[in-house]
Amino acid sequence: MKLEKKVSITDIARKVGVSVALVSYVMNGREKEKRVSAEMVKKIRQAAEELNYQPNQIARSLRLGSTKTIGLLVADIANPFFGQFARIVEDESFKAGYTVVFGSSDEDDVKSAFVLDTLLNRQVDGLIIIPSQGSVRQIRDLIKRKKPFVLFDRYFQDVNCNYIILDNFKATYTATRHLIAKGHRKIGLVAYKTSLIHMKERIRGYREALKEAGLEHSKYLAEIKFSHSFRDFENSFRSFINRHSDIEALLCANNGLSISSLYYASQNCIRIPEGIDFIGFDGGEPFDLYSTPLSYVRQPIEEMGREVVKLLTELMNDSSKVSHIMHDPELVIREGRDC
Repeated sequence: MKLEKKVSITDIARKVGVSVALVSYVMNGREKEKRVSAEMVKKIRQAAEELNYQPNQIARSLRLGSTKTIGLLVADIANPFFGQFARIVEDESFKAGYTVVFGSSDEDDVKSAFVLDTLLNRQVDGLIIIPSQGSVRQIRDLIKRKKPFVLFDRYFQDVNCNYIILDNFKATYTATRHLIAKGHRKIGLVAYKTSLIHMKERIRGYREALKEAGLEHSKYLAEIKFSHSFRDFENSFRSFINRHSDIEALLCANNGLSISSLYYASQNCIRIPEGIDFIGFDGGEPFDLYSTPLSYVRQPIEEMGREVVKLLTELMNDSSKVSHIMHDPELVIREGRDC
């Protein structure tokens, strides 16, 4: 079977009777710069359509120095928060004329390095990164390579780069203070065991609120190792609950931990919020399935998603500024519903 020859700009030039350079100007959007008449632009584009011309995107990207793609590295796409964030980034990038290519690090620095290398090999114009523990060298390498990027959700204190984050201390501090004001004294926090700053700050906010109230601020802290396996979470959480059967309220430090905690509670006949009061992170459908809708810490994810794309596009257009942006959380309190 004979393969059909791919149409080139030379074919278009021959059909119209003009130079290859003139066709190249039009097909690359430089007709105004090169002062090509509107009539000629129309003839060239019509000829391209009639010949079913398909531009070579790789060659075009090399010429223009841009692939019009953004790389997005999330921590865990299975986490509803990161899934929603990826959706917002994709929508906002599309509006700006970019396509998003993304992958998950699964909170693993080895996989993070692999995904980043893959994105860089695809010549993405810039990166939005939710860094994993141990990935600081990867971030420093991007700075050396002068690759535009913005960190989201987490950052490294000893690396000066662009990031957009939540005020994580305030998030758990405010939530813990609310539980204290309701009369709770034995308040637990479920967090991931990690050196990443966002989780450290959430633990610090919880502890500071308890300390100010003169309450125990270490006994009811559960630091759980990250795992995709619910069974791993279940084993750790069961041990925590069994050791602290007197717990009165529970605060979860992110969306994934919130959902896993609620699932464990439903499977083990723990009444939430009647038996154990509860505040989660980011909300979502599981929070609405209870007779009393559950309270949660809300991150302004839509605003943050729009802002991270805006900041990255500015960097890709040669902005040299370094921005450290922190957003306030909102404690969404839901005490009951009318049915």
